[in-house]
Parts: sequence; structure tokens; C-alpha cells
Amino acid sequence: MIPAMPATALTSHQASVAALRFGRLASMGAVAVLILIAGVWASWGSAQYVMLTKGRERGTIEVARCAQDACSGPYTPLSHGSQARGRVVIEKTVAVTKGQTYTVVVKPGSADVVRSGPAGVLYAWVPTGGALLLASVVVAGGLRRTRLAWVLAGSGIALLTAAFVTI
Repeated sequence: MIPAMPATALTSHQASVAALRFGRLASMGAVAVLILIAGVWASWGSAQYVMLTKGRERGTIEVARCAQDACSGPYTPLSHGSQARGRVVIEKTVAVTKGQTYTVVVKPGSADVVRSGPAGVLYAWVPTGGALLLASVVVAGGLRRTRLAWVLAGSGIALLTAAFVTI
């Protein structure tokens, strides 16, 4: 007589299916988290200057010249202790045009500036918005968490749209 197996014991097939499911969830979760970390890391390079302005030089730049990837112009200080400069450099984007004046923050120890104010903050976080959109695809397809994916995608779209509108 063959002894009966307990109802709670897993067959080898059920165990392998469970292991594969756990592996998929772990790997896709790691990919989604890695995408989000990379987006925040890419954004923080500029966002730290725009968001943490205490003690930084703040002023305006009047864009006089634009090259292929950068624009330059004179810097007029607005904050106490900031010094006027004949030429500072700002990254050329669709939001920077020759002849316009922008409020900026000077990167310490350089002649580079980044936009400040709401437009600068939102523009600095654009890489995170893209990462949210990409991570939503991974969460929906790899993790099969559609509600969370919609939240991530909606957040990314809202961030990118707000950046587009303010710039």
C-alpha cells in the first residue's frame, strides 16, 4: 500500500512554478527599482542646485549667444554676495532662446548656471518623469501590477506635462 501524501506537500512541478514566479517578481522588481534610481540620479545633478539654493549665487542671465549645445551671456546677481560676471554658460534646450532673460543659480566653482524657479525645478526632474514612464511598463508587464503601473505612468505624464507647460 502506498502511503497518502499530505495535502500541504508541494509536488516538484508546483515548487518549480513557484520558484519561477518568485524569480520573475524579484528580477522585474529589481529592474523597475533600478530604472527609478537611475532617473532620480540623473535628475539630482541639476535639481540639487535648483532646490537647495540657500547660500548659492542667484541671479539672471541674458542669453546673448547660442552654440550647438550651450548658450552664454552676462550674469546679473540677485542674491547677497553674488558677483556680476561677463559670461556664464547655460545648457541649450528648447526652453532657452537667444535674447531672453532667465533666473538662474550658479553651480559652485564654475561659470555654469541652471534655471531656477518652478520651471527650473520641473525641468531638472524630467529624467525622473521618463524613468517613471519606463518603470510603469516594467511593472505592468513584468510584475503584472496594473494599478501601480497606472500610478507610475500618471505621475510621469503629470511631471513631463508640467515641465512642458512651465518652460
